[in-house]
Amino acid sequence: MSGFILTVIIAIICGSVLNSLLAGKIKGGAGEAAVAGLVGAWIGAYMPLFNNFGPKIFDIAVIPSILGAVLGVLVLGFISVTVQKSS
Repeated sequence: MSGFILTVIIAIICGSVLNSLLAGKIKGGAGEAAVAGLVGAWIGAYMPLFNNFGPKIFDIAVIPSILGAVLGVLVLGFISVTVQKSS
């Protein structure tokens, strides 16, 4: 349970930071960025291919979790910008 809580905390932090860096380009705001960060952090932390390196806290690989959250939010930002340009 504590590993899931750590994953959620990493996702919220990465989602909020990247949403502020992208200057509001994510259509849904901080909430949607946090959800995208959670999906990315889950992929980074729990997929067997990715969770083999870096320090672990509560059996969660921290570096892959952060990288996954960043990637998830960046993908969402790219999709949001693409949709806004086509509208």
